[in-house]
Amino acid sequence: MHDIAEFLRGHEPFAELDDRALEELADRTEVEHFASGDVILRQGEPAPAHVRMVRRGSVELVDRGRVLDLLGEGEWFGHPAMLSGLPTGAAARAAEDTVCYRLPAEAVLPLLARPAGLRFVARSLMARARPGRPAEEAERLAPADLPARLLVHEALVTCAPDTSIREAAQCMADRSASCAVVPLASGELGILTDRDLRVRVVAQGLPVDAPVSDVMSAPAVTVGPGELGTELMLTMVERGVRHLPVLAERGEIVGVVTDVDLLAAEARTPMVVRRAIDAARDVDELRRAARRLPPAVVALHDAQLGAGQISAIMAAVVDATVRRSVELRLADGPLSPFAWLSLGSYGRREPAPSSDVDSALVWDGEAPPRLTELARAVVDDLERAGFAPDPHAANAANPLFARSASEWRSTIAGWIEHPREAEVLIAVSLLADGRVVASHGQPPEVLDVLAEGRRHPALLRLLQRLAVTYRPPTGFLRDIVVEHGGEHRGRFNIKRGGLLPIVDIARYAGIAAGVTSTSTPDRLRAAAAAGILEGDQAVAVGEAFDLFMELRLEHQVEQLRAGGTPDDFVDPSSLNPLTRRYVRDAFRVVTAVQRTLSNELVYR
Repeated sequence: MHDIAEFLRGHEPFAELDDRALEELADRTEVEHFASGDVILRQGEPAPAHVRMVRRGSVELVDRGRVLDLLGEGEWFGHPAMLSGLPTGAAARAAEDTVCYRLPAEAVLPLLARPAGLRFVARSLMARARPGRPAEEAERLAPADLPARLLVHEALVTCAPDTSIREAAQCMADRSASCAVVPLASGELGILTDRDLRVRVVAQGLPVDAPVSDVMSAPAVTVGPGELGTELMLTMVERGVRHLPVLAERGEIVGVVTDVDLLAAEARTPMVVRRAIDAARDVDELRRAARRLPPAVVALHDAQLGAGQISAIMAAVVDATVRRSVELRLADGPLSPFAWLSLGSYGRREPAPSSDVDSALVWDGEAPPRLTELARAVVDDLERAGFAPDPHAANAANPLFARSASEWRSTIAGWIEHPREAEVLIAVSLLADGRVVASHGQPPEVLDVLAEGRRHPALLRLLQRLAVTYRPPTGFLRDIVVEHGGEHRGRFNIKRGGLLPIVDIARYAGIAAGVTSTSTPDRLRAAAAAGILEGDQAVAVGEAFDLFMELRLEHQVEQLRAGGTPDDFVDPSSLNPLTRRYVRDAFRVVTAVQRTLSNELVYR
């Protein structure tokens, strides 16, 4: 088959064409080559009599000099103007050396009249950024959707490890750069930033003739050229860095993305919140800094980041708050080795603004009194910063969740072998989602038993029981069951009836599959790969999880915007008919999986 025909077959809306139709279309397709920076379509030019499809490389859609979208292999451009007959709404420019297929309108239009073609056009137009947006809106949304290579703006400065600090600083000043990248013999990179010059050189009186290797940070955190702005933002927040060198596939340095490139100039962005947390000189400053997270969540939602990404950023900020609180409290003197565990939704990196903070503490040997005091103080710092502790006291200040390593191991073993109460199910589920977020010394490991859960049939039965405990709120004829009294009358609990069943299913299936990640989507994918869940079921449950996460966040952001307290009770009448149908379909999918798991429990 013709190479062009083979390529078209793999992309919409050509997949349904037979071999003969594909060959005929390929014969009428022209191959075009564009160098990086070439303008392929100019904004406002007459409607084209053809469409183009990216074969290799990438194409930027540009509105008045501002990048709106980046198209990759298999994506179309020019078809909105071709279909409407109006002038082009955005320019198209090659972002790199690019090959395009040019298809004539008379050959494409009949395809777009078919159902598959209509669906393709509708999806592509709805997903695409619109030209003519207010400048401030386009500027706010663009970075999150762009890859790293297009977010590199400042000049790249590199220097050898033995370059003097004076020379490196002069190069940075000459090129208005905020950092210098230092290639190392090991193949890794070091990085010297403005902050390093202030804190490690000027403040400490280090001689400027010293080599940059004395003050640089190494190894530097690096990213690939295709990672999107949302991923870079999460990396910066999680790792507490302001500069990310971008490396091409072969290791060459493309440039450096800075926090300014990712909207750090906006006072409510999470990078600024994270920096304020790290810079807090006492617990009062820490609490004030962390309280800036809710407005940042609203800003991220307005910038159209996905709920999963926003949740991960929230978890990273709370992790940083815990670590800084521990650091400030440890200033009073040394303590025995210990680890602070984040549990529940924060452990999975899936919290919402309404989520409380579950935590645990583990140490070696006997617990010194100061460690107990530390736990109470950190929980108090979090609460005063706006992160409420679990109402059932599942936190490190509670002796039930603060134990030595040996006590934890004995307790977990007892829970697994003799699960008698519902509280045990909850405790096991919290710990199974746990991860270490702060530590001192060489902390002991206690989560390894749960991480290797597939070797423990009793634990798997316990988790499987939990997976069928919370049921979606569907009743007769699949109507959404709502509260019939009290302050939440007429609404349904999207956490208890929507998210919790999925989280519990994923926990059981993921641990049974042997995955160590606590992420719900990761667990579902692993369960499908291992055959614990059927592939189509895992995909459908994952889509339901995404839907409920988005709806929950949308609901709570509007409550934050109105100055209210976020909750999990959603009014079905506030959802449009299509969304209500999606919600009911999602409930049915989850119910079907739970029915299968219940049957397995009966016949074991």
